[in-house]
Amino acid sequence: MKFGVNTLIWTAHFDRPHLDLIPRSAERGFDYVEVARFNWDGFPAAEIRRTAEAAGIGVLTCTAMPGLSLLHDDAGERAKALAYLRQAVQCCAEAGGKVLVGPLYAPVGQHHGRRRTEEEWKRQIEALHTLAPLLDAAGVTLAIEPLNRFETYFLNTMADAARLCREVNHKHVGILYDTFHANVEEKSQASAIRDAGRWIAHVHTCENDRGIPGSGHVEWREVFSTLKEVGYGGVCSIESFGFHIPELIAPACIWRDFAATPDSIPWEGLPFLKRTLAAVEGA
Repeated sequence: MKFGVNTLIWTAHFDRPHLDLIPRSAERGFDYVEVARFNWDGFPAAEIRRTAEAAGIGVLTCTAMPGLSLLHDDAGERAKALAYLRQAVQCCAEAGGKVLVGPLYAPVGQHHGRRRTEEEWKRQIEALHTLAPLLDAAGVTLAIEPLNRFETYFLNTMADAARLCREVNHKHVGILYDTFHANVEEKSQASAIRDAGRWIAHVHTCENDRGIPGSGHVEWREVFSTLKEVGYGGVCSIESFGFHIPELIAPACIWRDFAATPDSIPWEGLPFLKRTLAAVEGA
C-alpha cells in the first residue's frame, strides 16, 4: 500500500499557485498527491504532471458533482453530468493519473425526502456503461465513493457499492472506501472492507471527526489488516478539509477546526499511518 494526500486540506480548486504542494507532499513522505477540482476548465494538467514527475510522486484526481446529477429525471441534465465526468477523466489522464475518485453520481448534500428509486439506480448504471469506452481509452479507473446518510441518499454502504460494481461489471469502475463515512454507516470497518472486496480502487484514511489519523476512535489496525486480507495494494490518501475554504464549509459541514492547523492533519497523520501499517505487516 502507498500513501497519498488530498489537496482539499488546502484548497477546493487546485491550480498553478498550488503546484508547490506537490514537492512539499513528496518531501513529507507521501507517495501520491490527490488533486481536487470541481471545475476542470483551465486545469493545468501538463504542469501538474511535470511537477509530480520531477518530485518523484504519483498523481490521482478527486472531484464531486457540483450541481450535476447522473440520476436526474431530465435527460438533458444527465447529459451535462456525463460531459463533466468526461472532462474530469481526460484531465486526470493528462495529469498522469490513473484513478479519479469521489461521489460520482449526484451533488453532495442533495436529498429528496425519500429513498433512492430503482429508476435512479438504473440511470447510474447506464451512465457508467456510457463512460466505459472513455475509461478504457484513457486508462482511468473511477473509484465511486459511498457517503454517509447526511450527505447523500443514493449510496451509503459498501455492500451497495459492491452491488453497483457487480451490475456495471467493468474493470475501470470500482469503489472508494472512506473510513469517515464507514464510521457512520457500517457495523464494522472490517465487514465493510470485506463487502467491497476486490472492487476497492482507492481508500480515504479519515479519522472519525476528520481530524489527524490516530487521534480518534477509528480502528486503524483493523482497517489495514482487512485491506491486506482482501488484497488491496493501492493508495490510502489522507483526506480532510481546510477549515476556512468557502466552497467546503456547507457541503462538508466544517463548523470548527479539526486540529491546530490544516497542515497538522497530513504531516502528523502520515507517520502514524505508516507505523500502523508496518505493525500490521510485521505481525
